Amino acid sequence: MTQKERYAFVLKYFEEHAPNAETELIYDNPYQLLVAVILSAQCTDKRVNMTTPAIFAQYPDVYALSRATFDDLFPLIRSISYPNNKTKHLIGMAQMVVEDFNGEIPATVPELIKLPGVGRKTANVITSVVHHQPNMAVDTHVFRVSARIGLTTNAKTPLQTELQLLKHIPKEKVHVAHHWLILHGRYICVARSPKCGECGLRPACKYYAKLIKAS
Repeated sequence: MTQKERYAFVLKYFEEHAPNAETELIYDNPYQLLVAVILSAQCTDKRVNMTTPAIFAQYPDVYALSRATFDDLFPLIRSISYPNNKTKHLIGMAQMVVEDFNGEIPATVPELIKLPGVGRKTANVITSVVHHQPNMAVDTHVFRVSARIGLTTNAKTPLQTELQLLKHIPKEKVHVAHHWLILHGRYICVARSPKCGECGLRPACKYYAKLIKAS
């Protein structure tokens, strides 16, 4: 199977089996999504979704969050990984959005990555989910699944993975392909014991082909 054929198979499979894939983070607007994505670094979406309602109740918009103190916000995210840093990042992010962006969450990657706690992956998530821009956020799931299937070759970094995926996935499908790969990695192509028996991508998967040869 050629690389072009592999991509075609994978994209067709997901289009048929998960056409409406979307983030599992719960949010109502770009501000809430940005807070949730910042909190989700090295933390499960389930835990984030348990935590954000209290934050949004106390800080319903970016202006309220910009006025938060560390001591007030920290208890609300104590159960999240790296709560000290994330508390500082959230307050700093909100203050910069208010001061530099007139209270509007930026809509471009270059602007978003200026915010505290926002790296390329987070910026790609926001622009992809909110604005359907053709930006591919590469987390551990996307990185692992892409390499296993064979969508990427010798990609050593998230950026290398991102660029290879963008080269082959049609622009209009990038925003949903991001969710396809994440959810597949979260529930089927899991890290330690991938559920190959349940996977419909076996005909196109390099990892599975190796398993067959080894058996």
